[in-house]
Amino acid sequence: MLQEYEYEFAEFFYYTPGPFDMESGIWPIRAGRTKAKPNYKVGPKRIECYSIHFIQEGKLRLQFDHEQIELQRGDIFCLFPERTYCYERIPSEQSLRMSWLAIGGDRARPLLGLAGLTEERPYRRTANTPQVGLSAERAVNALGAAGQWTAAAAIELQSLIWGLFADLTKAATSTRESGQADWVRACMSYIELHATEGISVQQVADFAGVHRSYLSQTFASQTGLSPMKYLQKVRMEKARRLLGESDATMTEVALSLGYPNLYAFTRAYRTYHKEPPAAGRAARD
Repeated sequence: MLQEYEYEFAEFFYYTPGPFDMESGIWPIRAGRTKAKPNYKVGPKRIECYSIHFIQEGKLRLQFDHEQIELQRGDIFCLFPERTYCYERIPSEQSLRMSWLAIGGDRARPLLGLAGLTEERPYRRTANTPQVGLSAERAVNALGAAGQWTAAAAIELQSLIWGLFADLTKAATSTRESGQADWVRACMSYIELHATEGISVQQVADFAGVHRSYLSQTFASQTGLSPMKYLQKVRMEKARRLLGESDATMTEVALSLGYPNLYAFTRAYRTYHKEPPAAGRAARD
C-alpha cells in the first residue's frame, strides 16, 4: 500500500541479510515502489549499496558526475555506492512510477557489469523488458513478504535476484550492446572448453543464438578463421601437447580429443600438422 510523503507516494520494504545471504556474495537490502508527485526530486545524495531503479511510466532526469541524462518508461538506472546522484521528475502526461531494488555484496558490481550497468554509464535504455519487469516485481514482492529472516525466504530471494540478473544480462546481449567482438569471444571460449567433446559448428551457433551462416561469416571476420577451422586448431594444439607432455597412448589421445577412432585422429593430425602423430611423440623423446 502506497503511503504519502512530501515528494511521492511510496512503499518501502527492508531486509536484514543473514549468514547464508552473506556467503552467497550478493543479498537484498531494501526495495520499494514510488509514484512521484509533480515536485519529485531526490538528492544530491550518496548511498552505501547498489540501487537498481526500473522506470514503469513517465520521465526522469538523472544527474551524475557532472552529466545528466533523460530517461523514460522502459529504462533502468543504478545508483552505485559512494557516488553522488540527483534525479527528478520531468513533467509529462504520465506520472513517474518506478520500482527499485537495493543490493549489496562483492558480486553485485560484476553482475551489474554483465547487465550493462557501470559507474561510468549507470543506465540502460529499453532494458526494462516485460520479462525483466516481471522478475523485478517478483523480487520486490518476495522481499516485501519476507518479514523475519528464515532460510526458506533467503533461498527464495537468492533465486529471484539471480533470475533477475539473468534476464538483465539476456536483455543486454540481445540488444548487442556488448558488440560483435564480445559474443565472438564467448564462442571462442565455448569452443576451447568443449572442443574435445565432439561439438559441431551448429552447436556453437545455438550457443551464440545466431544462424550458422551468420556465425561463420562474423567469426571469420573477427578471428581470420572459420568456426570449423578454429575448432580444428584447438583440437590439434591439444593433440600436440598431449603427445609431447603425456604418456597417453595414441588411441587414448584420439578418444580424449573426441575422435571416434585412431584412424580418424591420425588422418586429421597428418592433414593439419603435415606429419604423423608419431612425429610429435618422437620430438618429446
